[in-house]
Amino acid sequence: MIRPLKKLLVHTMISTFVFATFTQSAQASMVSTEQVVTAAAAEQNRAKVAATFERADVQAELQKMGISTDDARARVAAMSDAEAASLAHKIDSLPAGGDGIVGAIVFLFVLLLVTDILGLTKVFPFTKSMHR
Repeated sequence: MIRPLKKLLVHTMISTFVFATFTQSAQASMVSTEQVVTAAAAEQNRAKVAATFERADVQAELQKMGISTDDARARVAAMSDAEAASLAHKIDSLPAGGDGIVGAIVFLFVLLLVTDILGLTKVFPFTKSMHR
């Protein structure tokens, strides 16, 4: 009778020591209001730029430049916060209903072109990357 209890105790202790090594520590820290506002603003900028790609005239211009809408959406998702803010500001400063959206599309085209040349993306087949 003692032998099965001893065996159970040994197995329990081994299991406890094995699983005790898998525990993870958690860290908590305060999040400042500025960090929350910055993150929210960055998300709003990305949403504004993404919403611009839903317009038919924007999609037509992208197609004229040889950029698929899916590639453009992927590039918007990969933009840094500063790039998204710059493009959203450019969209905000455009005149309503005017040809200003073409300026934003040209800006996006140049941004994609620069990232291709720097070797960060490969959207355009006619570019040569600086990194080989």
